[in-house]
Order: sequence, then structure tokens, then C-alpha cells
Amino acid sequence: MLPLDRREFIAALGGTAAVGLMSHEARADAIEDALLARTNGATLAATAAASAPVGAAPRKYPTVAELAASVADQPHRRGAGGIFVSARGGGKVPLLPKMPANPTLVDFFNLRFDHTRNHCFQSAALALKNGVDEPVVLACLLHDTVQELMKTDHGYWGAQLYEGYVPERTRFAIKYHQALRFFADDKAGYEMPDMYRSMFGIDYVPVPHLQRDYAMVRKHKWYDAPRAVTVNDLYSFDDKAKVSIDQFVDIIGRNFKQPREGLGNDNSPNAHMWRTLANPDAPL
Repeated sequence: MLPLDRREFIAALGGTAAVGLMSHEARADAIEDALLARTNGATLAATAAASAPVGAAPRKYPTVAELAASVADQPHRRGAGGIFVSARGGGKVPLLPKMPANPTLVDFFNLRFDHTRNHCFQSAALALKNGVDEPVVLACLLHDTVQELMKTDHGYWGAQLYEGYVPERTRFAIKYHQALRFFADDKAGYEMPDMYRSMFGIDYVPVPHLQRDYAMVRKHKWYDAPRAVTVNDLYSFDDKAKVSIDQFVDIIGRNFKQPREGLGNDNSPNAHMWRTLANPDAPL
């Protein structure tokens, strides 16, 4: 287990008074969340702050410089895809189940998208409830799955992973939701989630390509598509909520072009990305 400084952890939660407002279960969850998140490269203050109870003292967010300085203390890069790292402290990754010979998108959800599927299911379920059109529901279902492969610039990686398999509106929504998430839209009911101040730093300024793409998409006829992904995203990431893929199978069937040979075997320009997800233990 990673070492946890008790005083620093309590301070990050808002002090002893704030911790006193938490149930025993909430305290246990906060400790586990902090340990899990630290394996992804965040500071203790940043990860514990996300569990602070309502009514607690104002959170102390790290700066961009503080987050950068913490990199040298981590066992892997913050942008490493989830399939390549241990989900829990201890540094051990699980054995992966064997993929079928001609894997489908559903097979990847069941056998490889372990870190992202529940969150994406919740996001797509919320989009369905809110009456979003099918190509964008599909975008909500897929938008973070590429984080199994790569977290850095995941909107752009995700658009490339799904290019040729999904409607253009879906691909557009996946690609540009990353830029839009940093920019509020009161009319759409979106504001940048609090957790980003912990993940990126209180003084973070979106990098030039995100600012550029936001300006472009804001004027685009499909602005509503990636914006709907941000609105229907679930930044609480409820681990206790369980949503089945069953309600999305028909939407996948109508909107996803499943290759007969199986994803990764169809000689598409992005087949190598699917092969990497299918076999992340390959040394070369």
C-alpha cells in the first residue's frame, strides 16, 4: 500500500472538523479514493480534496507547478492508459481474459474497457434519459473508452480509434468534447467540474490547441454534439451505480460498423489501436 500521511490527508479533507462530518464509510472511501488516485499521478491534497464533505472548509487545490513537481515521485506517467497500469496500489496488473477471434465492440466493453465502461454506461444512460439523438448517445457511450489506451489528448485519440466505425457526428462529438469541457456554457447547463482544479491545477489555462478548437467548434453547426457529451458526462463517477450494456446494444447495431473480421483484424488505418487494446502485454 502506498504511504499516506495522516495529517496531510486530514488537512486536504478540510481539517478535523470536516472529517468529523463524514461517516465511517465515507472516511474509508476517501482513503481508498486517495490511494487509487495517487497511482494515477495526482498529489495527496488533490485526490483527498475530491472526497471533502458538503460544508467543509474551502478546498486547497494544487497549482500547475506543484502537480508538475509531483511527477518524479510517481511510478508511471499521468497520461498512461488504464489497461497498462494497476488499478489499485501494489503495482500488480490482473491477467486479462482471452479475446474472441473476431472481437466486437461489445467484446471490448466486456473484456478490455474495465476502467471506463461503468462511467461511460452511466453517461450514455443519462443522455438517453435526456432525449439526446442516437449518434450522440453513442458518443457518450464511447467518449472515454480510449483512456484504456491513452489518457493524454483522449478526445483526439478517441476520434481516431473510432474513425470509420461510427457516424461523423459521433466522431466529432468524441473528438471535441475534450476541448469543450474546459469552457462553461450557462445556456447548455455546463460549467467546468470542480475536480479539474485538482487534476490540472488551480491556475491551469487550457493549452492553445484546446482554445483554438473550442473557438472553432463554438461556431460549428454540430456544436451541440460535443457539448451534449460534456453535459451528460458524470463527474461524480458513481462506482456503486451499475448500468448494463444491454440497453445500448440496438444503438450500437444501428450506428457502429462492426467489421466482419473483427476489430483489429480488418486492416483499417486504426486496426493497430484495437490490437494494442486486445493484447497490451505484447513486449513489441
